[in-house]
Amino acid sequence: MNRKTRRFTAILVALSFMAPGLVWAQGQAGVTGRLNAGFEQLEQGKFDQAQKVFEEVLRQDPGHPLALNNLAAILVKQGKFDQALASLKQALPRSRGFKVALNRVCNVDGVCAACCLGDEKFGTEDLEGVVKSNILMVEMARSSRPAKK
Repeated sequence: MNRKTRRFTAILVALSFMAPGLVWAQGQAGVTGRLNAGFEQLEQGKFDQAQKVFEEVLRQDPGHPLALNNLAAILVKQGKFDQALASLKQALPRSRGFKVALNRVCNVDGVCAACCLGDEKFGTEDLEGVVKSNILMVEMARSSRPAKK
């Protein structure tokens, strides 16, 4: 094997090790963009569209804590407190240590807060506190408001 062929082979091997990381990083940037787009729709009162976005993220990453949290806010708006609570409880384990820069938070019916991600490299806040607060508020609302199915 000549020198040029060895160099080309070495480059191909190096790229094959880097490619999965690059694909993962690109996927994560796409998830962040979709989550923020869903939040924008939620904030504008386009609940059906926002719900589709969060459900799409969850199909790609089941258990994504921010998608579950924001989906719970929509379920609260629909009066589906039991489903909202289930979504929040599913989000809780992965929300621990999920560091985000909370750019904006919107309050849905005074019961549940949905979040928008800020610039990830400045993430210093733990999503766990938001999820725990939402669980408490949904439990209180569930006991004082009629639920829808």
